[in-house]
Amino acid sequence: LAARFETDTPVNMSTAGKVIKCKAAVLWEANKPFSIEEVEVAPPKEHEVRIKIVATGICRSDDHVVTGALVMPFPIILGHEAAGVVESVGQGVTSVKPGDKVIPLFVPQCGECKNCLNTKGNLCSKTDLGTSAGLMPDGTTRFTCKGKAIYHFLGTSTFTEYTVVHESALAKIDSAAPLEKVCLIGCGFSTGYGAAVQTAKVEPGSSCAVFGLGGVGLSVVMGCKAAGASRIIAVDINKDKFAKAKELGATDCINPKDFKKPIQEVLMEMTGGGVDYSFEVIGRTDTMTAALASCQYNYGLSVIVGVPPAAQNITFDPMLLFTGRSWKGSVFGGWKSKDAVPKLVADYMKKKFVLDPLITHTLPWTKINEGFDLLRTGK
Repeated sequence: LAARFETDTPVNMSTAGKVIKCKAAVLWEANKPFSIEEVEVAPPKEHEVRIKIVATGICRSDDHVVTGALVMPFPIILGHEAAGVVESVGQGVTSVKPGDKVIPLFVPQCGECKNCLNTKGNLCSKTDLGTSAGLMPDGTTRFTCKGKAIYHFLGTSTFTEYTVVHESALAKIDSAAPLEKVCLIGCGFSTGYGAAVQTAKVEPGSSCAVFGLGGVGLSVVMGCKAAGASRIIAVDINKDKFAKAKELGATDCINPKDFKKPIQEVLMEMTGGGVDYSFEVIGRTDTMTAALASCQYNYGLSVIVGVPPAAQNITFDPMLLFTGRSWKGSVFGGWKSKDAVPKLVADYMKKKFVLDPLITHTLPWTKINEGFDLLRTGK
């Protein structure tokens, strides 16, 4: 779901080095609506970049903060899936200049930590994931509202007209890219598509099951299809999602509510012993275990893509793994963000994949609360 900010307004260079007053959607406390406020956005410090946000998507992970399933400090400016234009840069910034089109990265790529240096890793240690800090790397914030410091979200905070990110947390992209589409490469599309092609490395002719058909789940379906999977079984309790899943490559669509037995048994029967790859794209512990149990007992691979709920543990029969299954997690589709995002945008421009089917509604961003209602009702 993309919220559009007013687009094609030239970046005003006269604001460089000054505090910018603009509108932002502030979440003052959990389980309350967003409040459209005037905020002050400080100029970027050393190795930081201030961006004018042009388009931002709404992701379930933002809603997890609202509900308390993902614990973050308040007040906070959420949003982490966006595209925009560089307004000004701090000292020492060399990778971008004012006027460049960019995508903020909630998984940065510093290029120096253990994970960035390892070919298998992509979860930069500079990420705000799991630390709940809500601050810039120097331990301070760039947002104030009504005299109060406002926390950042995942180092991006895109529900605002202007934001500040660290240089390691943004990717310069093709200047011709339509920002209101490629904003989805900032999270939803890349997370799902990458889980299939990058984390699972789905093979041609294989069978896959995708649990959850939101924007990320549909992107997993696209990734499985692009990788050449011969059978892609889409699983969701909302049958309204099935038509789009089929349009994007699902071969079968099943609703767990239509069966008396557990969904893993249904998938076992449908595939003669389980799928080669399964993906949990919801963020529920019961579906994570079901997805694991639905893949082939000896060589199946199950990938956790949905953000797990806070303070919940999984209890499962270890025999599920003993027989040879693998269980993996995937953040941002396993991509090294700064390297991959410009390439994914280039692939989109070459029509290697579509993004339009993932955009269900386009709203002015002041209607952000309506956008979240649409998300929560599965629309």
